[in-house]
Amino acid sequence: MISEHFKNMLGQKSVIRSMNAKAFEQGEKIGHENIFNFSLGNPSVPAPACVNETMVKLIGETDPMQLHGYSESHGILEVRAAVAAYLEKTYHLPYKADHVFMASGAAGALAHAFRAVVCPGEEIITFAPYFPEYGPYVHETGAILRVVPADTESFQINFEAFEEILNEKTAAILINSPNNPSGIVYSTATIQKLADILYAAQKKFGHEIYIISDEPYREIVFTGVDAPCISSFYDNTLMCYSFSKSISLPGERIGYVAVNPACKDAELIIHMCTQISRGIGHNCPASLIQLTVAEVLGQTADLSVYEKNSDILYRELTRMGFSIVKPGGTFYMFPKAPIEDAGEFCNKALEYGLVIVPGDSFACKGYFRIAYCVPTETVERSIPQFEKLAAFYGLGGK
Repeated sequence: MISEHFKNMLGQKSVIRSMNAKAFEQGEKIGHENIFNFSLGNPSVPAPACVNETMVKLIGETDPMQLHGYSESHGILEVRAAVAAYLEKTYHLPYKADHVFMASGAAGALAHAFRAVVCPGEEIITFAPYFPEYGPYVHETGAILRVVPADTESFQINFEAFEEILNEKTAAILINSPNNPSGIVYSTATIQKLADILYAAQKKFGHEIYIISDEPYREIVFTGVDAPCISSFYDNTLMCYSFSKSISLPGERIGYVAVNPACKDAELIIHMCTQISRGIGHNCPASLIQLTVAEVLGQTADLSVYEKNSDILYRELTRMGFSIVKPGGTFYMFPKAPIEDAGEFCNKALEYGLVIVPGDSFACKGYFRIAYCVPTETVERSIPQFEKLAAFYGLGGK
């Protein structure tokens, strides 16, 4: 008998993927050259040359048994040591190899972090707007996801609502900064206040509360934006990182969990991750890509295009009358739709070749996400279509 649970999940497909599919359908009608697909968060700039150069060097110079063999369950030791050294140098925290577990991207890192510090029936709190896949990620662990409503004025944390939800069942706080979908970066003041609340809550409830920090956009921060390292403010922090965005390697599925050295049982948590792998069928990323990223730590793709695209869209859409909290990073922005039903608005946008994603699945009704990880030329050509859409809704453009 097939699993009814996963069969039923087929009716709950990602709205992001659904809009991407509609882009193809609309392209068949009006011509694919007239489609401006802002649905998927897929990096639009190539990986830096050093990535391919390193892979070629490794293939030519490394013992094939090492290059293509299984790594140990934690990941290759010298890779973990290199990651730890990079984190120590960058964030001035005493990371060592025993604090790092190599994983299949940020999703794999989160899968291990959730299971390491949260038991079935306990609660994980996250903040709207949030990446919709957090729902199934958390649900499949047996934990409960609680969502704090958005502060739509700033998309910083809604602390009043957060303190109402925080309770003795809270085991972890899941945060994502820079944020998908809003593009907002949590400020130093926000992170400090969150840490203060959690230190007090640990004393009140008599148990650890962890921050699980989802950081795939860590390097995509715009000029002059305050972007604190969360682990520097709170001891019980598990950093979940992916190389997908910083060096444009989403298809390679490579990332890590880095447990703050000051976290209670930090080394034990990393060892526990090897046993979690046994339960979820994960047994380390490919050795070749582990060895590659170890040699290019600190390098990035040309991320400047994202800030350029953001500046164009923010300037032009606000001129048209859209209300937007200005992004501080990532390659997303999250404008307010001119009508309450963002799904209806996004379907109307399709008629103009604009593929955008309604905010309902991000737990923020009435908003929509633009993923501007596309060539700047595409952004520029989309502006007249946004103008037509704005005019249809009678927005007060200049």
